[in-house]
Amino acid sequence: MATEVKTTIEEVRSQIRSELADYLAGQRTYLTSIASELVPVCDALDEFLLDGGKRLRPLFAYAGLIASGASPTREIIRAISSLELLQACALIHDDLMDRSDTRRGKPAIHRHFENLHQSQAMNGLATQFGEAAAVLLGDLALVWSDQMLNTSSISTESLLAAHLIHDEMRVELMAGQYLDVREAGEKSYSAERSLRIARYKSGKYTIERPLHIGAVIGKPAGNSELLNALSRYGLPLGEAFQLRDDLLGIFGDPSVTGKPAGDDLREGKRTVLIAMTLEALGEVEKSELLAHLGKSNLSPAKIEELRTIITNSGAVEKVEKLIEKLTQESLSAIEDPAIHPSSREFLTYIALSAVKRSA
Repeated sequence: MATEVKTTIEEVRSQIRSELADYLAGQRTYLTSIASELVPVCDALDEFLLDGGKRLRPLFAYAGLIASGASPTREIIRAISSLELLQACALIHDDLMDRSDTRRGKPAIHRHFENLHQSQAMNGLATQFGEAAAVLLGDLALVWSDQMLNTSSISTESLLAAHLIHDEMRVELMAGQYLDVREAGEKSYSAERSLRIARYKSGKYTIERPLHIGAVIGKPAGNSELLNALSRYGLPLGEAFQLRDDLLGIFGDPSVTGKPAGDDLREGKRTVLIAMTLEALGEVEKSELLAHLGKSNLSPAKIEELRTIITNSGAVEKVEKLIEKLTQESLSAIEDPAIHPSSREFLTYIALSAVKRSA
């Protein structure tokens, strides 16, 4: 049965990509009719959205749909595919705020347009041009996410129900993003604060709310018990997902993650892992770690030293145990009678894929 679920996931991913490609082709026609200078915008967003990406948010929306007992249609697949455009907005802006150079092994959008400025010997500052372009492309992706959902041709009842959650999800995402930015300026590290950021910036937005969107598209009315059950499944899973991301940000294989080794150390990210590490360290090692966190010029040798400090603190083991606890809590919710039995294997498989990944 696991093979069947895996096949279904790959088929849904393919359908999502197809709907995105169709939508983007229409937008390219419109934008290039405005000005040929917009071709690089279309090219960059095509590459960003169509080359790679796990499609997790549409897949969890699909999981919510089948948990409601509904069956997918092309219109529904198009509606949930719009979540990839919202994700594009979040990633483009996130890379800009974090000053990340790469995304999936390629230049981040702000670096891509900075390079474009330089290659065409344009006037002005290349860095400023790249940053401005990233803000605008992220905003454009946000507008497109609404437009793709609104023009998906799902029923009016389903669309209105989806919008209520869609709006709430975006508010939560922006709140989490702001808390993440603010956390960088805090004088102390806190595992509790970092876990709250993980919940709002990633967990709810990646898993719980997409589940809800899929569920209300499939069952627009009388769904409170289903939504509550999906929250009990999605919230702990979302936190476990982000904790895995934190581990990969420091210990992930660059050839798999598409990010430089130890990138979170260079960016000085205030993750749960780092907070737990600092809580466990003695003064000497704590000072050593704090002295190098956020230094963009960290050498591979220094990164390896910092990794050793983090591992020896016991924080990695604590985070792994927390991931396991949260995952088990999530999986136990699948048996809730409000969740359609035919969806349980899919929910189990996608949950384990989210927390046991290497990228």
